Amino acid sequence: MGTTTPPRTLAEALRARGDESLARLLRARPDLLSPVPNDITQLATRAGTRASVVRALEHLDRFALQTAEALAVAPDPAPYGTLLSLLTGDGQDDGDHRDDAGAAITAALPAALANLREQALVWGEDERLRLVRTARELLAPSPQHPSPTGLGPTVAEATAGMSPGRLQEILTAAGLPATHDPVSAVTALAGLFTDRTRMAALLDTAPVEALSVLDRLVWGPPYGEVTPNPTPPVKWLRDRGLLLPVSTRTVVLPREAALHLRAGRAHRVPEPVAPTVEAAAERDPEAVDRAAAGQAFTALSTIEELLKLWNGGGPAILRAGGLSVRELKRAAAAMDVSEQVAAFWVELAYAAGLLAADGETDERYAATPAYDDWLELPVQDRWVRLATAWLAATRTPGLVGGQDAKGRALSALGPELDRSAAPEVRHRVLALLAGLPPGTAPDPAGLLARLRWERPLRTGARGGPATPAGSSAGTPSRAAGTGYSAPPAAAATAPGDTSDLRSRLALWTLNEAELLGVTGRGALSSQARALLAQGPGEAAARLAPLVPEPLDHVLLQADLTAVAPGPLKRPLAEMLSVLADIESKGGATVYRFTPGSVRRALDAGQAATDLHAFLAAHSRTPVPQPLSYLIDDVARRHGHLRIGSASAYVRCDDEAVLNEILADKRSAALRLRRLAPTVLAAQTDPASLLEGLREMGFAPAAESAEGDVLITRAGARRTPPRSAPTPVPEGPPVPDDTLLGAAVRAIRAGDTAATVVRKDGAEAASAGSLPRTTAAETLATVQAAAMTGSAVWIGYVNAEGSASQRVIAPVRVEGGFVTAFDHTADEVRTYPLHRITGVAELADDTGA
Repeated sequence: MGTTTPPRTLAEALRARGDESLARLLRARPDLLSPVPNDITQLATRAGTRASVVRALEHLDRFALQTAEALAVAPDPAPYGTLLSLLTGDGQDDGDHRDDAGAAITAALPAALANLREQALVWGEDERLRLVRTARELLAPSPQHPSPTGLGPTVAEATAGMSPGRLQEILTAAGLPATHDPVSAVTALAGLFTDRTRMAALLDTAPVEALSVLDRLVWGPPYGEVTPNPTPPVKWLRDRGLLLPVSTRTVVLPREAALHLRAGRAHRVPEPVAPTVEAAAERDPEAVDRAAAGQAFTALSTIEELLKLWNGGGPAILRAGGLSVRELKRAAAAMDVSEQVAAFWVELAYAAGLLAADGETDERYAATPAYDDWLELPVQDRWVRLATAWLAATRTPGLVGGQDAKGRALSALGPELDRSAAPEVRHRVLALLAGLPPGTAPDPAGLLARLRWERPLRTGARGGPATPAGSSAGTPSRAAGTGYSAPPAAAATAPGDTSDLRSRLALWTLNEAELLGVTGRGALSSQARALLAQGPGEAAARLAPLVPEPLDHVLLQADLTAVAPGPLKRPLAEMLSVLADIESKGGATVYRFTPGSVRRALDAGQAATDLHAFLAAHSRTPVPQPLSYLIDDVARRHGHLRIGSASAYVRCDDEAVLNEILADKRSAALRLRRLAPTVLAAQTDPASLLEGLREMGFAPAAESAEGDVLITRAGARRTPPRSAPTPVPEGPPVPDDTLLGAAVRAIRAGDTAATVVRKDGAEAASAGSLPRTTAAETLATVQAAAMTGSAVWIGYVNAEGSASQRVIAPVRVEGGFVTAFDHTADEVRTYPLHRITGVAELADDTGA
């Protein structure tokens, strides 16, 4: 502990630490830095607050938490040997507690205890270990909050308030001599329960049914209900104090008796060693990299397809925020994926800053300008950007379709999808995969077990710790014929249960990593390993050789299709997506030419000759005659009809065509009437008129007010510049080394100011009590300190009237001001003399 005198408080224990140890504490518990404590005492007080202790407990691994739970039921303070005995048992176990388990606990306990000490949850020397009071209150048993160990209160706690007469009756029934006061009676009963020999002899006389009741209570919950007239076995236990009353209908098994039945163990199954992540399959690492690279390219194509779908203006934003179920279904159908997978791609594009709200009155989702910049990047750099955004995102698409705490549906892009634990879980899952040999796919069940061991504690509804996953607490039913039943206990998470958020996040991480190409065939790819260990540059370099080179040609076929045998260069892909419809995707993409797709290209300003030249230039096979005929036929009819604004009108030099339209029953909904031999007027807008005539088989073209043909190009609606959403942090950020160093110096200086001793030997006043001296005494003291270079202790009141104590080393005194190095602030400051309430010399300047 760095001192010969054992610490009496947590503050003294922290004060005895070195600067590096304090920095490690602040790094492990960054909430203690908000704001920086004034001194060690304030740091210790903050470290003992309920919110901070709960956060610290939630970051403990399974064995460190079990160690803290054992200390919570041990005497306070507890010797190291007592703690070890609570974890290993007293050597008289029931046969299922193997010697090798005890050896593993003995080997792991020093590290677990050091971890608890480092985080200021435990303090004191090995012979006087103390758990921070707040942690003891959270982990110790009580009727309102059962202990994770399943132990009940001590005999002294359970008999508090019991009448002296009743205590004497229990002693007599247990075969103990009577005492003269309740304290000695409680001591005698507790001594019986902790004496292995006498306790065994007492239980040898118990009815078999009574032992059955004890078996149901021993591992928790220790509370049970009794009927007004209990059966003889229950009465036998109650008479001898093995069941002590909590209320008129509830009894409890005292802690000392339970520990005897448990062979001294606080936990049924201590877990000193982390579970090993087993391999589910061994694959060729090169095959894994190729599969991941192929999926990475598919991921990029899927994002492009999604944003191209919303190029002309995406779906409207719900009033409560997010994407409607109908629009998500529409996007899923367009991408030929499930709605859950579609939600992942939508959220990924949003997290990467490629998709955002446009901010218009009729607010819609659209691609951002950053999307166009992203499209210009090489394939490997585009993937790295997506993977990096995914790793850091707190958006959780796996929640889409579920409900929030108020029963409202959670929608994609909605405001309730942020989960601050998501980045940490993703990184931890990938780190565990990276710890396996290359090409190894993990067993998901083993992976979840490892994650639960690393973070077993979940926050309860009231802000306190809930039952850890895999704990021994259960819900026994009524024991037949005994008049006893146990009340319901807090539900525990079974090893195979995925109801807790961290387990679900881990499973979603495995699925999303496969979709994104971070893993291939279940194993972590080499490019993902590089991204985690070496950064984006190395990851892009690893991926580049695995990505196929874009092609500049297609294979045209006589059935009006074109086959792209691989990824296409961007200009070719964009033009082909306008000229043809995608029929199927996979290793090769099949495009189909239809009258509608050819008309779409003509609407975009292409002429028939341009289309013939484009196909001839980019086809490795001759242009099939049926395709040439299709283009020429659509081009010949394209623009023969002209539509403009009347509300809308149709004009055509061929009266017969207009007569055919009027005679067609399908035109009735357009409400057309003839204005002139070559002009029809419609009571609908031009866009609806265009669509209606196209459905009737015509190929009209829109025209402007001047009579010019309007060219309809592929939409490119973009939002104003938008930044990617900021992840929601899980608590305060981890401070860097510079901040930690400055914080430790400030705490040390503040502690010096709060604990200095005046030269007259009196202790320094508390934080609210300032030294008092006259103005002349103040001036003389600081002038002398400036001349000798010594430090002094001052009381100071700033312009806002806030009082504080400071240790300063005066440098110059002139003009009613003193310039000094302030040890508390760790900088040079100037103080008006009239605001200094008093000054005192230090007993030992070196302490400053």
